[in-house]
Amino acid sequence: MYRKIEKDLMQWKKDFKRPLMLVGARQTGKTYILEEFCQNNFNNYIYINLDKEESIQDIFRDTIDPDKIIEKLEIIKNININVDDTIIFFDEIQVSERAITSLKYFCESEKPYKIVCAGSLLGVKINRFHSSFPVGKVNIKYLYPMDFEEYLIAIGENKLIEEIRKHYISNEAVINPIHEKALDLYKKYLVMGGMPAVINDFIINDYNISHVNFSLQEQIIISYLADMNKYTDNSEGIKNSKIYTAVPRELARVNNIFKYSIVDKEARKVRYESSLDWLLASNMVLKCDLAERNESPLKAFINLDKFKLYLSDTGLLRSLSNIDYREILLDKNSMYKGVLTENYIACEFYSKFRELYFYLFNKYEIDFLIKIDGDIIPVEVKSGRRTSSKSLNEYILKYKPKYSIRISSKNFGFEDGIKSVPLYAVFCIGN
Repeated sequence: MYRKIEKDLMQWKKDFKRPLMLVGARQTGKTYILEEFCQNNFNNYIYINLDKEESIQDIFRDTIDPDKIIEKLEIIKNININVDDTIIFFDEIQVSERAITSLKYFCESEKPYKIVCAGSLLGVKINRFHSSFPVGKVNIKYLYPMDFEEYLIAIGENKLIEEIRKHYISNEAVINPIHEKALDLYKKYLVMGGMPAVINDFIINDYNISHVNFSLQEQIIISYLADMNKYTDNSEGIKNSKIYTAVPRELARVNNIFKYSIVDKEARKVRYESSLDWLLASNMVLKCDLAERNESPLKAFINLDKFKLYLSDTGLLRSLSNIDYREILLDKNSMYKGVLTENYIACEFYSKFRELYFYLFNKYEIDFLIKIDGDIIPVEVKSGRRTSSKSLNEYILKYKPKYSIRISSKNFGFEDGIKSVPLYAVFCIGN
């Protein structure tokens, strides 16, 4: 399945001096993508899983000199490595801090080493690196679950993508049959999410949503919870899992600003802050900060104590919330459909902008603030076709933005300074 990050990998191939590190949560497809890239673009390819090959870890314990590492690899693997046309993929590199440190020396070597690496919880390892992380010596790229556009590509809807893009630019409504088809595909994505295994199962089952093995989502959540205990001490693992499983309860609240008391009545920031940082670094959860001023740069005006949390995948949120997928497809649970919709927008925006902000003024709330072409644009999210909202109208009256965006089930349009964007066209925003 095509992933947008392939463009970044091909760009790296042109200038491979810095080793490439692919960071992302478990099950997002890091290993698959890098293996495909290596096999299709280089004459010789060596795959090493450091978590499974203890003998290779021993090499890094002994030396971080690239020439010596290659020499010992040749002996252990009984191979000859021609560095001119060979790429080496170190998977699960997070298990060896010395291996990560060695990337600095691979970068500085005069030899044309081509090194790529990935691993579960690499973001956590980077944040908690005990020695000096090779800043500037590694090309770090982030991989997220498949976004809605990647999902459409995977199911062969390239013409629909072109049509959506065309109408996003023109603000003209698409004909109703196309609009309804796109909304139907969006609803299916909303319950499946973007985990490649789930979307692949949808494809294997001839795009029949009722035949999708939704237990795949449960298995991914179980693996996430297992990681929280495997890579942390017992007390931190418990706190990590408490925060993660509390996110559905947080998002279901009318005022869904995160409170540690949602996790545990006795919870305090001082006890749980490091666990929250762990989850954010792992890319299992996304943080949306309150911007106290709607000015650039938004990051400079955040309130450190007020934020929202979203899960990194809307399908995992549905599964963790134990909501039957048919309730969402048939609009039988409008409240939680709204929760999933907001989480979907957060995932789409985060994969593009790498940061999320919301805004409060007087008694009103703007769901998201984003920066497009140098302008701060307010974004309002609606899960259905009812789009009346005093918050956005009051924001427009008070701040007079260049334009505003309202995301809903309604068709494309532009009226009174508000750009109407259907839920299936969110991937166009900011391009």
